[in-house]
Amino acid sequence: MSSGAWIVVAAVVLVVGFGLWRAGTDGRFRGTHAVRQPNEPLVEEGAPAPVTRPPGADLVAAAGETLGERATLLQFSSAFCAPCRATRRVLGEVTALVEGVAHVEIDAEHHLDATRAFGILRTPTTVVLDATGAEVTRATGAPSRDQVLTALAQA
Repeated sequence: MSSGAWIVVAAVVLVVGFGLWRAGTDGRFRGTHAVRQPNEPLVEEGAPAPVTRPPGADLVAAAGETLGERATLLQFSSAFCAPCRATRRVLGEVTALVEGVAHVEIDAEHHLDATRAFGILRTPTTVVLDATGAEVTRATGAPSRDQVLTALAQA
């Protein structure tokens, strides 16, 4: 075989490997992400520390929504994202199915500060917040209904 044929074979193997890896990890909930906090105010020695809310609670309040009693499904999406529509449908089904769970959708393009603070690199990204607004877990890509229900069990 010529060297050109070997290059084509190697490229096909790499592309197929990447596609399989992406299909296996897309939509899976895994771990949490440290949310960047704004500069903390200086506190004098001996003074009580200021009470701060988790950043998820602040973002949900800024969007004009309220946290769910049990958990909140925070979805970062964009206007031209086809998997975002599927994710919106799945998260809507889950909120109708499970009591005390709210679904809040944030447009990543219009909330760039929050997108950067939460470390969102692609849409859709679903962040599961507990009742206080702290992040429990997250998934990039379109999760299935069963994956969302399993993630809610952790909250």
